[in-house]
Amino acid sequence: MIEHLQRLFLYNHWANREVLAALETVGSPPAQSVRLLAHILSAERLWLERLRIQPQTQPVWPEFLLAICRREIEDLHGLWNSYLSALGESDLAAAVEYKNSKGENWTSRNDDVLQHVIIHSAHHRGQIVALLRAAGHTPPYVDFIHAVRQGLVK
Repeated sequence: MIEHLQRLFLYNHWANREVLAALETVGSPPAQSVRLLAHILSAERLWLERLRIQPQTQPVWPEFLLAICRREIEDLHGLWNSYLSALGESDLAAAVEYKNSKGENWTSRNDDVLQHVIIHSAHHRGQIVALLRAAGHTPPYVDFIHAVRQGLVK
């Protein structure tokens, strides 16, 4: 299962980079699309901090410029690789306790959190694609199967 998650996080990294490249290319991207990318990255960091039982370092909805998004994408890639590499199969079923952004206490399995990170990011990338298309731009093609077919995720 860990190898599968590593593969999904590799896809996630690639897809985030593709979205960033598209936003940089359009010159003046829709503000909401930049806000959504910043949220994706901040949420990914927040979930990693929760898994590592560390304090939250960024707001859930930060005001990042694209240059900060680029740095976050690369930083998160290394952090997730390190986290997943140190994980054992038995760690996946372990639970982590945390407070959500509303201050509510929750307990979730590590593997459920990791799946959530991937699904949450894909959801918001879909919103970014829709915003770019509505603004008359050609959005990036960030489907998982596309990345696999192109050999970008093995």
